[in-house]
Parts: sequence; structure tokens; C-alpha cells
Amino acid sequence: MPPRNIDADPAIGDISDLDGDLDTIARKSGYAEGLEYAGFWIRLGATLIDTILLLIITTPLLVWIYGWTYLSDGRLIHGPAEFLISWVAPAVATVLFWLYWQASPGKAMLALHVVDADSGKTLSVGQAVARYLCYIVSMLPLCLGFIWVAFDRKKQGWHDKIAQTVVVRAWDRGPERVRFGG
Repeated sequence: MPPRNIDADPAIGDISDLDGDLDTIARKSGYAEGLEYAGFWIRLGATLIDTILLLIITTPLLVWIYGWTYLSDGRLIHGPAEFLISWVAPAVATVLFWLYWQASPGKAMLALHVVDADSGKTLSVGQAVARYLCYIVSMLPLCLGFIWVAFDRKKQGWHDKIAQTVVVRAWDRGPERVRFGG
């Protein structure tokens, strides 16, 4: 009996014109070998790690500048130093982490990478800035844009969809293989 030329994955389809093993066939079909989309819970874990690291760095600085009343007076912004330390510096740092390491520290600790959804390459500066700014879009309606990750086929939040990015991890055990392009 001749070998079957139809892969079980309908996205690949007829492979009769391709030579080689299934990994080669998958690569020729645009699938990224050994990657899967990172889901809601692992991304939430990465966000919690990032938040804790950010608090460990910023809180002592802000208490040093504004005193212990900083922790208890309830104001949103205490002054220009807080705006720079709590808002501007984290935004710049996050964008730079995405551009140079494809991950924030929390994502890096969990072996996650933020990449371009079409090519799988490092984000452009525009994509990184748009992704960060679109966190606001994802957060405003009761964080629905972040929760969307749990239900989306490619595990993209609204900020990912707008910036055309995906978060992937280097284990092949998920519900769908990563496919770049098309």
C-alpha cells in the first residue's frame, strides 16, 4: 500500500509534491517548528512577574523621593518624578525589551517571545509602540482585550491583533501549531 500523502492537519493538505520528513514539510508550509501560541495563564504569569519586578524597582525610588506618605495618601500622580518612574520608564523599558530580546523579563523567564504575527521576526519599533499603547484598549472594557487571549485561535489579545503580533513559546504541545505568513 502506498504511503498516504494527506497530512492530518487540513492547513497543510496534499503533500504529494513535497519531499522529506514531516518537519521539512511543515517548514515549507509556513509552520514554525517547535512553537506554539502562548495561552492566557502563562501570559498572566509573565505579567505578574513583570508587575512584581516593576514594584520592586519603582516603589523604593518613589518612597525615597516622596517619603512614606507616598504609600498612603491615595493620589494618582504625586509629581513629575512619579510620572517618569511609574509611567514613562516602564513604557520605554518594555518597548526596548521587546525590540532587543523579544520579551519582557517575565516573558523571558517563562520562555515566551513576542514576535511579528506574519513573519515570526522581531517587532518593528512601530509595532512595539502600538502594542504597548493598545494595552489601554485591551484594559478599558473590564480587561476584555486581555481575557480575549483565552478564547482566540492564535491566543492574541486585542493589543496583539491591532499591532499584528503573537506571543509564542518553544514547546510543541499546544492545540495549534504556529504558522507565519498568509
